[in-house]
Amino acid sequence: MILIIFIIFLLFFILAEINHKLRIYSPLFLKPKGFKTNKSNTNQKYIALVEIFNSHKKMEVMIPSFNVIPQLIGICNDEIISIKTKIKPLYPDEKEDTMDYWPAHIVKSQKSMRVQIEVEYEIKDSAKDNLECLWIGIEWVNYGPFGFSTRFDGFVIPHLLNKSNYESSTSSFIEPIKTHILGALDDPITVLKYYLPKDYLPTDILTIGESPLAIMQGKYIDFRSIPVGLVSKLLCKFFHPTSSLATACGMQTLINIYGPTRVMVSWLMGAITKLFGINGVFYRLAGEQARLIDDITGTTPPYDKNIVLGPKDSEDFCTKASKELGLNIAVVDVNDLGRVKILSTNKPKNNDIIKRALTSNPAGNANQHTPIVLIRPDKIRSNSQDV
Repeated sequence: MILIIFIIFLLFFILAEINHKLRIYSPLFLKPKGFKTNKSNTNQKYIALVEIFNSHKKMEVMIPSFNVIPQLIGICNDEIISIKTKIKPLYPDEKEDTMDYWPAHIVKSQKSMRVQIEVEYEIKDSAKDNLECLWIGIEWVNYGPFGFSTRFDGFVIPHLLNKSNYESSTSSFIEPIKTHILGALDDPITVLKYYLPKDYLPTDILTIGESPLAIMQGKYIDFRSIPVGLVSKLLCKFFHPTSSLATACGMQTLINIYGPTRVMVSWLMGAITKLFGINGVFYRLAGEQARLIDDITGTTPPYDKNIVLGPKDSEDFCTKASKELGLNIAVVDVNDLGRVKILSTNKPKNNDIIKRALTSNPAGNANQHTPIVLIRPDKIRSNSQDV
């Protein structure tokens, strides 16, 4: 009987893995490359450039449609006087076209194409101070051997706050630092340098949340771009409703990273060990991203409709940022329950002080826009001695 059950499980794993490997997806990836701006009072024009790359070695993929849906975050629709968009594919052999028409394009294997996106808007004077950012949403269709699929992407046009090199006005030893809404066009080290108080000390610790760092690395996916399978629909039902793996899209994201066999075996081992009072086995076996994935609503708008992955190369980031900025750097995951996870830091001996400083979650989990927190160990020690 046990042998039969084992064979059934083995066949199920094999079929799930084969289905995952043989399923054909679009190999196109869209990435923002840069932007320029032209501003005059309440009228603003942005010209952004995106690149579409075909990562497949043989497959050619067509793009029959490409639409841009701009959104002004932070203001109401009745505060918008006008908003216009213009899209221009930048093919070397493409003739200048003044018509609002997207001709179907082919992106050959291992090749890329660029698209210029122009957004011009005018808003009321009363809305200028409330505007947080411009979100450029993109809805485009991929067509090829996989059939056709509608893809959804988007990115923020950075709007820096006027807080460069400000001097701390408080004696607090834990200082949340407000930033603009971060995005894939931001360089993480440049952002830290821009918002770093000029009176910082080499002994200070600058922490950044793992989700904001991942967002700047482009590690987020619109849930509508994730085709879910049977395995993800089944497994997600066994997770706590507040878990980011309790939805089919969240679970499918994990499966797409590590494969169905690893995720299913991890779940099975986790279920067995749980019977003996041992918790957390699934997350230890399933891979680092199992703990780091944030499902939709888990991140501040306009990323609240995206699944945000954990950052890549966080240890290397901490080393480089610390060397360039001249203080200690840490990438952290903190929640309102007092849980502090340090993903990476250039100086591990600071772990205890980081955990104590961030237990109250000074950055917050809502829309505070304070992804960076400055910790001043010297002030903490001075405060302890006074007590």
